[in-house]
Amino acid sequence: MPPASTGASTIVLGASAPSSPVAAVPAPDPDRLEPGRPGYRRMSFALFAAGVATFALLYSTQALLPAVSASFGATAGQASWTVSAATGALALCVLPLSALSERFGRRQMMTASLTVAVLVGLLVPFAPSLDWLIALRVIQGAALAGLPASAMAYLAEEVRPKALVAAIGLFVAGNSIGGMSGRILAGWVAQLWGWRAALGAIGLLALACAVVFHFMIPKARHFTPGSLNPRALAKTVGGHLSDPLLRRLYAIGALFMTVFGAVYTVIGYRLVGEPFNLPQGIIGSIFLIYLVGTLSSAAAGRLVARLGRRGALYLAVSTTAAGLLLSLADVLAAVLLGLVLITAGFFAGHAVASSSVSRTATTGRAQASALYQSAYYLGSSAGGTLGAVAFHTGGWAGTVFLGLLAVLGVVSITLYGTRAARAERRPAVPSAAMQN
Repeated sequence: MPPASTGASTIVLGASAPSSPVAAVPAPDPDRLEPGRPGYRRMSFALFAAGVATFALLYSTQALLPAVSASFGATAGQASWTVSAATGALALCVLPLSALSERFGRRQMMTASLTVAVLVGLLVPFAPSLDWLIALRVIQGAALAGLPASAMAYLAEEVRPKALVAAIGLFVAGNSIGGMSGRILAGWVAQLWGWRAALGAIGLLALACAVVFHFMIPKARHFTPGSLNPRALAKTVGGHLSDPLLRRLYAIGALFMTVFGAVYTVIGYRLVGEPFNLPQGIIGSIFLIYLVGTLSSAAAGRLVARLGRRGALYLAVSTTAAGLLLSLADVLAAVLLGLVLITAGFFAGHAVASSSVSRTATTGRAQASALYQSAYYLGSSAGGTLGAVAFHTGGWAGTVFLGLLAVLGVVSITLYGTRAARAERRPAVPSAAMQN
């Protein structure tokens, strides 16, 4: 399949309907950041640190779920709410906080969100009950909601379009490093001193990342403050939701994250039981596999250049499906290889879809990214809870079945977009010719 055009009307899943409010991508501004220009490295490092802190905090309890269950006498489904409540709160709050970023600035919103989330993270280890733990995680998830969409909008405004996929890939790579380092740190600290100490260690890691972000992030040079007019916001959101291309991208982000959330919420329960019986520290080290996500997300730009955006999505979803099937084997090596494939496919697909949203929406970028993030984290919340329920009902096979259903959804949406794009490229047949 030939690479997709770089025009906004054909990104990833085919062209939008003619009535779409999305305009064409403007000509590159020579003052925008790109590799080799002053400030690009500082920006990349700052947002990488923010990505590390975001995922480390957001999923801080995921690797600790078996220990949390044992401590509070909770089932897998009940303990999974310490993850799902945080991601659900983020999904609900990301749109209103992105609206505030349109008024007060991306940099200011990212700084405030990260500060509040870190402060709550330092309180989480002292939760006296499961209910209190879930409540604090809700606050933490809501605080983090101001960061992802604002980061995507910041990059779309400050980075040259040709470098946007690579820049967002680095931010997503920071997410994967945060998810990996937080879980590994939590696993080993929990094995030595318990899950509360593990959550404290993650809070300190996030604090260090927040300090790096504060001192490294460049000032925004292309941000124009907007208003907080609710009608204008509703009009902007309505315009994004009326765009068929953006709707497909939002659905793809949600479905990819459903798979990922289900797998990584439940994997600890599977590995701690028969036939593996792994200790908490080793289970935490399994998340070294996130390094694969770092590589695949950072390589998303090269994949798009070589295969086109739809081609890159097909490769990502095929890799994810293969990993799910391979993980069914009761052999540790096969499970690990399956996790490698699932992680690589997920992060590549997420980087392609999220960068496509940022390139497609040239107005109200924060809202466009916020809608993607809402769908993405609702998928995570649904995947974590449904994955735990499926595991309780049908074991690991039940979780895999849930993941394959989500994968099938991504394939169906991408195929639909491909056919729509081909139909729009066909020349119109004159009515006279049709009569002959």
